[in-house]
Amino acid sequence: MVSKLLKTITQPVRGLHQAAYLLASLTLASQVLALVRDRLFAHQFGAGEMLDLYYAAFRVPDLVFALVASLVSAYVLIPRIAGADPVESRRLISQTASFLFIAGGIMCGVIALFTPTLLTLVYPNLMQGAYASEFVFLTRLLLLQPIILGLSGVATSVTQVKRKFFIFALSPVLYNLGIIGGTVFLYPVFGLPGVGMGVVIGALAHFIIHVPVLMEAKLTPRFVIPDPKVLWLVMKDSLPRSMALGMGAFVTLALTALAARTGEGGVSVFTLAGNLEAVPLSLIGAAYATAAFPVLAEHHRKKQGVAYRDTISAAARHIIFWSSIIMVLAIVLRAHIVRIVLGTGAFGWDDTRLTAAILAILVVALAAQGLILLCARAFYAAQRSWNPLLMQLGDAGISVAVAIGLMSLATQYPVLRYFMESLFRVSDVEGASILFIALGATVGQLIVATVALITLRSVAPGVARSLVRPLLEALGAAILGGAASYGVLSFMGNLEPLTTTLAVFTQGVAAGMVGLTVAVGVLASLRNQEFRDLVASLKRLRTKDLPPSGGAIVEGIVS
Repeated sequence: MVSKLLKTITQPVRGLHQAAYLLASLTLASQVLALVRDRLFAHQFGAGEMLDLYYAAFRVPDLVFALVASLVSAYVLIPRIAGADPVESRRLISQTASFLFIAGGIMCGVIALFTPTLLTLVYPNLMQGAYASEFVFLTRLLLLQPIILGLSGVATSVTQVKRKFFIFALSPVLYNLGIIGGTVFLYPVFGLPGVGMGVVIGALAHFIIHVPVLMEAKLTPRFVIPDPKVLWLVMKDSLPRSMALGMGAFVTLALTALAARTGEGGVSVFTLAGNLEAVPLSLIGAAYATAAFPVLAEHHRKKQGVAYRDTISAAARHIIFWSSIIMVLAIVLRAHIVRIVLGTGAFGWDDTRLTAAILAILVVALAAQGLILLCARAFYAAQRSWNPLLMQLGDAGISVAVAIGLMSLATQYPVLRYFMESLFRVSDVEGASILFIALGATVGQLIVATVALITLRSVAPGVARSLVRPLLEALGAAILGGAASYGVLSFMGNLEPLTTTLAVFTQGVAAGMVGLTVAVGVLASLRNQEFRDLVASLKRLRTKDLPPSGGAIVEGIVS
């Protein structure tokens, strides 16, 4: 039984759609655990100071990870080790892992030394609270995370090249289990730092699961003194990506700092809404982008331009297909989603309403975020690392500038603030100005996604044009499905008010199922190509009837 299980989880997966759906399935498990984690947080802390401190503390290690670990991450290693000589691959992996350990350790040590000063500059409001010392200790503890996850990132390059996507997707599951364990078992003993201990334990599990793959491939890294010449071969391509991720982390840090200034609980509701939006993003955009990346790298290395373009187009069409439907349903069912997932314990109704409003704004950019992830991987596979950097710079500048500008306008013109708050029915909720921060982030992502698709012409001409039809069909089906869902909510709301969790759950599920059924019916009647691809891929997964090559050619793409 054990050997059969191990054989199953280590089985390579080569088909694009099969890999994407496998990743999505396991990512769903990870995201469910992430939702359980957030529900525990909401129940224990509510949208208050303690949860603000936890989420704020995370932003500093995230920035370190972006600046250091990303220099030698899987995204630049995969194109170099895919099909490369094993000896050279091991040498490269050893060099990069050693660099991460040394450089990451030095940077985290320096930041740990000056943590109080740094947190005072970024989060002055939070550092004036009663838990400032715990905030500092938690931030220092979490600085272990980027080092461990950086090493894990190197290991995942081997896992993805070997196309062992089950293990790749299982690692975040273990990561979230560590955080949940820290919350349940360590928080009662150590307080907020106990949750940080769970994060570190989860990061270790995230890394360890890849070790058997490294050993099987004989690519286990050894500690060596990094050779600048070898590192430069990698870092010259990864430096733009590291800067891009650094800008992404900076945006998150800046938006979190703005959220902290909207009042107590601002960081919490903004982060929780972002985490909810991250669920479909991980299941759709990230899954397709991850599954497509090694395929794109191989196509580019073999100079298979048509296959490269068609793979991007196929992934993008399916991202739009799923994202459009989920976007509309999430907007209609936003309050039900938030209340079911987070509505417990100290998380009150006002917290629910404000989080739901932020979710509705963020989810508008769901497809855009997925396309940005895919375009970035397409450029990395083509060794065009500067394009994602320019994309991220645009996102950073637009998102932060629009957020600050809108908040300023809302202060000067109360009618604008009243309109926004009334639109989402939160005019009586304290701290509702945070909606403008979410709107800034959404506007930035929509603009950047549009520019990214236009820029993609330089490596994959014709991709943007291929997305017009699936976008119109998916949006049309989604809007009709959303209208059906809203009708069901209105009808059931007249029968039973939303006064119990059971009523919220029942109405939400019923409305969601009706809306999804209508959307599917519309897509089927239109003979939508993405819907037909979905049905065909699910049949292949069920029957495991794969051709000997590991994939079938459907419309010129590896399916």
